Formats: sequence, C-alpha cells, structure tokens
Amino acid sequence: GRVAHAYLFCGTRGVGKTTSARILAKALNCVNGPTPSPCGTCSSCREIAAGSSMDVVEIDGASNRGIDDIRTLRETVNYASMSGRYRVFIIDEVHMVTTPAFNALLKTLEEPPPNVVFIFATTEAARIPQTILSRCQRYDFRRIPLQEIQSRLQELCKTEGISADVESLFLIARKAEGSMRDSLSLLDQVMSFCQNDITLAKVQSILGLVGQEVFERLLSSLVAKDPSACLKIIDDVLASGYDIAEFTSELGEQIRCLMLAKIPGMLSA
Repeated sequence: GRVAHAYLFCGTRGVGKTTSARILAKALNCVNGPTPSPCGTCSSCREIAAGSSMDVVEIDGASNRGIDDIRTLRETVNYASMSGRYRVFIIDEVHMVTTPAFNALLKTLEEPPPNVVFIFATTEAARIPQTILSRCQRYDFRRIPLQEIQSRLQELCKTEGISADVESLFLIARKAEGSMRDSLSLLDQVMSFCQNDITLAKVQSILGLVGQEVFERLLSSLVAKDPSACLKIIDDVLASGYDIAEFTSELGEQIRCLMLAKIPGMLSA
C-alpha cells in the first residue's frame, strides 16, 4: 500500500531497466494488484505485455526531450485511467531531456495526480538534475554476471537446437560486458553466419577478435624482451584488419588475468 509516484531505474545498457518498468506497471495494474506477483493472464497484464495498454505510456526521452513535449505530457497526465488502477508513464533515456523540459516536469512530480506513476530509466543518472532525483525513488541495476549470461545463452541454444561449445558462448558473454541485450544481439549475429554449429574460431572470426595464440606469442615475446618479434606480431594484427583498439583492450585483459592468477584465491576473478 505504499506506492511511490516516481521511480528512477539506473544502470548500464541491457540490464533490464525498461523491462522491469513494464513489470512494475503490471504489478500496479494487475487485477490482483498492487501486487509483487502480477498474474500475467488478466486483460491488463496482457495489454501491457503486448504494448497496447492505454494506461501505460512509453516515451523515448531522446526523441521527446523538448519543453513542448513535456508540456504535452503534463496535459496527458490529468486524464483519468481507462481500465487500470494507475496511469504509468515510462520515460526511457530520461537523461536526454533538456533542462527547461525537466523544469517544466518538476511541478508535476511535486504534486502528481493520485493515480499517476512515473518510471524513469537512464544509463547516466549524473546528468539528471538534483531537483528531479530528490523526488524519485532510485534503484541501481547492476551488470549481469558473466556466468548468468552464459547460462542463458546455453538455454537459448538448446531451445533453438543449435550446437555451441562452452568456449564460444563464454566469449560472447564476456564481450557483452554485463549486458544481456548485447549478448543476445551478438548471439543472433553469430547464429546468422554459423547456422547450427557455433565454434570458438567462428565467433572470433565473425566478431573480429584476435585468437588466443596471438596474445600468447606476444606475451612470450615481451617476457623474452624481443621487441622485433613484438612489432612483427602487431604488424600482422594490423595487416589482418583487426581493430587495434579492440586488440589493445583484449591484451590489457589478458595481462590483468595473469596478474590475478598470481594472487592466491583470485584465480576465479
């Protein structure tokens, strides 16, 4: 019975902020709600899932960032809900909204109609004015652990009847950097080329990643203090068309893993 009038979901891309906002909208408007466990089968839950609910409005903050857009939103806020208990306004990428537009929204956040709930989603909370932040309940979304992403990719491959080795899915999960959405996009890209047989070599080729053996040769040359061999390896990497920024980033990751491996108890990091 304690529903806030404004929520702020913060976190990196692809960790479920907008999806969670829709789930919260279901929880508020479910026939059994407000409830932490929306049924998913009532008309309200089904309409929200299908994106056809008149009581849940999703707005792209990057495309509707001006003061005129917010004025239109303020006028819409005063309308009564159609069938649900609450009118829910989900504003994605809210940090893109201009300062004058935020100022126009401030009065509505201070004194919103009792049946209105705002849910803001952003990847850059630091860009949101403090006056807005102070009127929201803030929830920070963490990056999704690599093991969970890999496990989800394995489930999807099994469901789709696709053969994929553990190493290739681990690499895709690692390149996603904590974003489930990015991992699914990478997997979809790989699947379009590999069809039903995903291997590590194919993933490296499709994503333009240098093979592990190249880093091993480079690090061995560094240990041996052989600059000519190091330069030859780097020249080969450039000649092969690999992204040098991606290469140096991966090299730094390789060195980091080696340093962690020398620390007792840190091998799993």
